[in-house]
This record gives sequence, structure tokens and C-alpha cells, in this order.
Amino acid sequence: MSDTDELTLRKLEIFLAFMRSRNLARAAAELGTSHVSVHRAIHSLENALRCPLFKHEGRTLTPLDGAFVLEARAERLMQDLAETVRLTRQAAGFSAERFRLGALYSLTVKTVPQLIMGLKLRRSELNIDLVLGSNADLAEQLHDFKLDAMLVALDDAVVDADCESVELFSDDIFLAAPSDSPFADQAEVDLRDLAGVPFVTLTQGFATFRDGRQVFAQAGFEPEVIMQVNDIFSLMSMVSSGVGYALLPGRVEAVYQNRLKLLPLAPRYRLQQRIGAVFLRSRERDPNLLAFVAECRMYARN
Repeated sequence: MSDTDELTLRKLEIFLAFMRSRNLARAAAELGTSHVSVHRAIHSLENALRCPLFKHEGRTLTPLDGAFVLEARAERLMQDLAETVRLTRQAAGFSAERFRLGALYSLTVKTVPQLIMGLKLRRSELNIDLVLGSNADLAEQLHDFKLDAMLVALDDAVVDADCESVELFSDDIFLAAPSDSPFADQAEVDLRDLAGVPFVTLTQGFATFRDGRQVFAQAGFEPEVIMQVNDIFSLMSMVSSGVGYALLPGRVEAVYQNRLKLLPLAPRYRLQQRIGAVFLRSRERDPNLLAFVAECRMYARN
């Protein structure tokens, strides 16, 4: 056994508590232990260092020069250790000062701002980085530990065995049409009536692209796609400008409500997106993530 095997952080913690109070009983009370344990730890340190730290005068321990040297170095060691733990946890994303949140573009209309405001109330010191992208892109970043959590459309592709999720709400898929479209006044739309008209879609990897393919398959035809875009706001702009029609979730209606119409689909084509927060199960005890999940559950209840 080497000379330093008996040197432990706990013994140094007890030693420092005694040096602060210079009293066995007060040091024991501070640490929630007995004064006998404090005395034993100090004696064990002296044995490990093979030199006296105190002059023993009855029950009184008077620090020697060596005790003051050890005190200064041990305090620095404890500070370095605390900083090492903090930096290690930060690098791993645990209780870091930054929270990296991924989200679909469409969720920035209402959901993302509300959740961020709630999270900032819970953890005011937290800086939040928002990353926007498709379901597929965000899921890849989550598994690469580049995101702490993501707000996406829930499906088996993003909620796998390594993930946990909290469902926030469900959203219907609508036909997005220019405000002057001949379909604009219809109470509901049969997609088969739009066979041959131009459509604008999101690129592959977005949940709305996937859902659109499912809806068109139910209608029995392939849409005439004249343009694909990488975000839902560009898609809405194309529709409102008369470039083509699109399938969109209802949550975006407020953005272009005066320039395009979201029309309900006939019952046979109706489809809902389940929107929720997804995070890695291995991260579920991180304090920042716990605060975010609590805010998500409150959002879902409301």
C-alpha cells in the first residue's frame, strides 16, 4: 500500500472543516458526523502523511506549520475538483449553462416561444440555443449529443428505445390554398379533385412531407410537385403567391391567414400529427432537462 492510499477527499473535507472552526464538536456538527469521527480522520491523515499536523494538548488540537500548508493546498484541490466536475458535466451536456433545443420550423409560431419563456422562469440563468430543422435532421443531432431535447412530430423514427417523449398536442393536416383559389370557399376538400394541379412540398425528412405522401396515397394519385423547399415558411409564401397548393399542419394558420386558406380535408384523408418533446433516456436526470420536461407537461395540460 502506498503512502497516499489513506489520503481521501472525505478526510480532507473533515480536516478543512476543523481548520475553519478549530473545534471538534463544531466541525462534527457542520459535517453531520461525530466528534470522534473527526478526531479519527485527522489522526488518519497524520498517519498517511507520516508527519504531525497538530500539537495534542489534552482535547485541544493546535495546528502546526504543516497543517497550514495542507489547509491551503487542500482548499485549492477542492476548488479544482469542483471546477473539474462542473466542466466535465458541462461538456457532457449535464446541467450546463446552455440548453440546446431543436424544433420544427412550424413550432416557432407559438409552441417554442411559450416553452422557452416557461423554461427561463424556472432557470433564469440558462442560455438557450435554438436549432431548427426537419424531424430526421434533429433526431440525428439528438443522438449525436448536439441537442439536449427536440420538439418534433412523434413517430417510430424519432422515438426509439434510447429516447423518452412527452406528447404536447395533436394537429390536423389541411390543404393550403391561395386565398383566391376556386377551392377556397369549400367546407372540405376531396383531394382527388386536385389531381393534376401544381403542389409545393417540403423536402424529404420533414414530418409534413411524410404525412403528405400518406394522404396522397389514400387519394390514389401522385401530386404534381413543381417545387420543394427546406422550411415551412417558404412553403407558405409559395402557396400565398399562387405558385401551388400544399398540405400543412393547422398550427401555422395564424402566419399567413390573410393570404392563404387552410381547408379541411374530406374525412377519408384526415390525418393528425402528434407533436411532442423527445430526449435521450440517458439524460433524463439532468436538471436542465428536468425543468424543460416539467414545462412541457404543463403546456400539454393547458
